[in-house]
Amino acid sequence: MKRTTGIMISLAILFPIYAFALENPVAMIKISTGTGNIIRNGVSMEAKKGAELFQRDSLKTGADGSISVVFKDDTLISIGPNSELAINEFLYSPAEGKLSFIARLLKGTSAYVSGIIGKLSPQSVRFETPVANIGIRGTKFAVKLEEVD
Repeated sequence: MKRTTGIMISLAILFPIYAFALENPVAMIKISTGTGNIIRNGVSMEAKKGAELFQRDSLKTGADGSISVVFKDDTLISIGPNSELAINEFLYSPAEGKLSFIARLLKGTSAYVSGIIGKLSPQSVRFETPVANIGIRGTKFAVKLEEVD
């Protein structure tokens, strides 16, 4: 009985780690300056050049920070100081017809240049903010969220 319980507890602890290891990265940090962090599963880690990003990761910068990211489909996103961006969904499997890119800017500034998903399936790309959603029909834009007192 104790052995079975020990095995079950071990599996419960290791399964999320194993499942995460099977997930493929969706992007990589191209440039990171100043204070910047990746938030993954509630854990914050320094955002360094070359770091891999996964679906559901968030990026957060400090007052002196900026981060530029290149996605697997060559989409480019940069965030400026005091910004926070969540990667909600990224599916890039053109052969299977699975294309989706959904990001959410929670605060700050961001610049976007569309990649292959935006060219092949513009209706599959969405950039969200707390006050509006942007459907991508062009190739680039910049957005700044102003804080309201």
